[in-house]
Amino acid sequence: MKRWVFQSSWLLLAANSLLLGQTSNPADTDPVFLWLAGGLSHSRVEQLIRQHGVECRATPHFAAALQKAGADDRVIQDFRRVSPAQPVCAYSAEAAELATLVHEGKLAGAETKTRTMLRGDSKNPWPHFVLGTILSAQERYDDALNAFIQSSRLLPGSTDVHSQLSYVFYQMDDADNALAEARTALSMDPGNAEAYRYLGLALYTSGQYDAALNAFQKSLEREPDNPDVYYDMGIALRDQGDLRRAAIAYRRAIKLNPVFWQAHSNLGVVLHDQGKLDEAVAEYREAKRLAPDEASIRNNLGNTYCDKSEFDQAIAEFQELYRQTPEWESGHACLARAYMAKRDYRSAIRELKAAIQINPAGAAEHRILGQALLMVGRDEEAVAELRIAVSLNAGSALAHHYLGTALVNTQQAAEAEKEFREALRLDASAQNHYALAACLMALNRYEEALGELEIASRLDPSKDLYRVRMQEVVRLITAAR
Repeated sequence: MKRWVFQSSWLLLAANSLLLGQTSNPADTDPVFLWLAGGLSHSRVEQLIRQHGVECRATPHFAAALQKAGADDRVIQDFRRVSPAQPVCAYSAEAAELATLVHEGKLAGAETKTRTMLRGDSKNPWPHFVLGTILSAQERYDDALNAFIQSSRLLPGSTDVHSQLSYVFYQMDDADNALAEARTALSMDPGNAEAYRYLGLALYTSGQYDAALNAFQKSLEREPDNPDVYYDMGIALRDQGDLRRAAIAYRRAIKLNPVFWQAHSNLGVVLHDQGKLDEAVAEYREAKRLAPDEASIRNNLGNTYCDKSEFDQAIAEFQELYRQTPEWESGHACLARAYMAKRDYRSAIRELKAAIQINPAGAAEHRILGQALLMVGRDEEAVAELRIAVSLNAGSALAHHYLGTALVNTQQAAEAEKEFREALRLDASAQNHYALAACLMALNRYEEALGELEIASRLDPSKDLYRVRMQEVVRLITAAR
């Protein structure tokens, strides 16, 4: 059996060693903590324990250390079932603390400890593997790639290293290398569930959704209780347009891991897509409870409140989002919509300008900004914004309508007529006929205005305003004669 020797000074923890007189070598047991720190699934850790012949009896201290490191009951019970003739499990504090730091999400501390470990033993492949996992979790993929390559050199033929290389290439949007590494891992170990998962991710990122789902299913056949695979399936199914099955996959992930906030959040997205806004809000709230500092959750929750016309709640979510994450770029347009509904036009203008700074080509944002400027009497500015809106989206009847309104307000009735006629061409609504009539009245073309008002009244007979204005125009025509 291969031994990994740690040359730094280890604090050996072996409960009952004085009583039983025989303990395992920490160099045999420490890899278990490194496998956990490296993010390997519990099933894979169990498999590696058997492959490497790690056999020792768990003491309460050892079991507690494994639990703190994120091991599930199956891994711990494997050590508890060992024959009494086997030695007591000994382990080093460094390996246990490293795995605990990773499990608790304290990645900066885990990285420091891993690099210290490597300075003591640079030839050990597993700290390199753990470092790659830590760097990948921090989205430092170039550095993670180098760490996994170093691990691969020290541990040739490792399916786990090739699997992780596949994942890093997937995150780097390198589908070809991601596929190659996953297939290499599976050629070494056709039963590796994680390799099938990463093959699925590589196929997904290359747009091969059916093949990706098939790979995820094969992963689940080998490891049926992995919530991450159900989560990945949910992403692929949503992108494929199968919202019903995507929701089922996310619910399965949540059942297996109730604190999986990303699954709660993504389920909220799917429910929103299905029009189930109340259920979406419930999922976002649970995700926010689990990850209160995650900006994307508040963004999605705020957007859903906007769609429910619950504007006070939307404003509260976005205000808290920008307090927590001032650099967050999304959501300004939705927040502006909420302010518009509350008739807080100045706040809406501020948010729309922020949205446009981020996305200068946002036609809707320019149009709504123009509307807000009209509401506060800043007509010249409104004309400028609405001209941009029309240039960005010439097919928007609303943009032409409001540009026409702004031009009338700035005494440019002839230009306004052109905009209202274009709005009518795009949307022959009663409102657009009425707007054109008002413009024609400003140009003293009362006969034409009366014709437009008659059409508007026929299209929407419930509007008394149209009939009143018709009577006014008739009086003007009569007076002119």
